[in-house]
Amino acid sequence: MGNIAKRHKYILEQLKKDGYVKVQELSQKLDVSEVTIRKDLKYLESKKLLYRNHGSASSLSSIITDKHIDVKEKLQIDEKLRIAKAASSLLEPNDKIIIASGTTLFAFANEINADKNITVITSSVKVSLTLCYNPNIDIVQLGGTMRKNSVSVIGHYAENILEELSCNKLFLGVDGIDLDYGLTTSDMNEARINQDMINAAQKIIVLTDSSKFGKRGFCKICDMNKIHHIITDVNAPAHIVDLLRERDIEVTLV
Repeated sequence: MGNIAKRHKYILEQLKKDGYVKVQELSQKLDVSEVTIRKDLKYLESKKLLYRNHGSASSLSSIITDKHIDVKEKLQIDEKLRIAKAASSLLEPNDKIIIASGTTLFAFANEINADKNITVITSSVKVSLTLCYNPNIDIVQLGGTMRKNSVSVIGHYAENILEELSCNKLFLGVDGIDLDYGLTTSDMNEARINQDMINAAQKIIVLTDSSKFGKRGFCKICDMNKIHHIITDVNAPAHIVDLLRERDIEVTLV
């Protein structure tokens, strides 16, 4: 398909249908070079009709808006449970871990084995309430201003505590994963406390279902090179999983 206007129309139609397009597949389908497709995507991005990712492009509608935790808990329930079980298997006796906020992290807290002697630092009130009945778990509840949408705390009080801590592992949730842009969330204060959590941990483990790939939240948390391990479900885009592993990021599919 040599006509530029027809190619652009086809690309936008596929974006509307699937939410994303791949450079290689477009090249084959439209019978033009990948260089040509990249030029097409660059032009469409300049017109604010899409944004480009590594080897693909996503629709602008894939920018995440903030939702209340009660709404999020009803989404991808089975996937979150499988991710939570896989994450719980990584815990070792005497671990000092940070658990961020989010519904997948709440599912993870529910899967933590009762006989594990660990210390949990968390911004999530729901996580603390879930774990506080376990005599083998010491809990440090970060303090600050309550962010009602996530039922978690934010602000400089929590950030100051994190500056004084050094932990084995951080279990982090995100609203979006973009190979080029990095990890994102939908709230500026949430992004800030997530950044402090990353600085306080030796190993960063992201727990996210596959719907977050190729999407962006309002605020950037960090670049991909900060991440050591991602646990997600088997519907994660295969080409993105391959690229993550090429960057020495461990990916567990459940």
